Amino acid sequence: MNKINVDLDEELVRYIKEKCKKDITKDIEVIVSIALDEKKIKDENVSISISAVSKEEIHKINKEYRNVDRPTDVLSFPIFSREEINNFCNLDEDKKVKEMELGDIILCIDILQEHAQEYNTGILREMLYMITHGVCHLLGYDHEIKQEKEQMRSLEEKILEKIGVGRIDG
Repeated sequence: MNKINVDLDEELVRYIKEKCKKDITKDIEVIVSIALDEKKIKDENVSISISAVSKEEIHKINKEYRNVDRPTDVLSFPIFSREEINNFCNLDEDKKVKEMELGDIILCIDILQEHAQEYNTGILREMLYMITHGVCHLLGYDHEIKQEKEQMRSLEEKILEKIGVGRIDG
């Protein structure tokens, strides 16, 4: 069983407590655990960092790192390449890593609030969806090619159903 360490920045913790009236740390641990299981990665200690920034800051980061000149809802910065992640499940038991830092996820609460209103999903579901989306990216999933997008979306929905905030039709 993986031990998952979630590092949430103080602003995000405060916001979640105020708006969501919930500690989502356990939900994030489930998100990461299911995604790791799907990749067949069994490590003893896994860490992930999640922070929140303003719309202006995420715009700046998006432009600097992705050359996309607009704000976005979530950015993921994986430690490992897709190939490295895919190779972890093939390692012999004696070569498996004991600790794994997956990377960083940066959320823009302003955009998540806009999406929650636009899609009528609520901020809790929107936040957990974007964290799930970010975790999938940290583990090498992508949505640029149709087949990969379908695989990623399927995993996202599986995870969201498991934590009780599955697809909202409407």
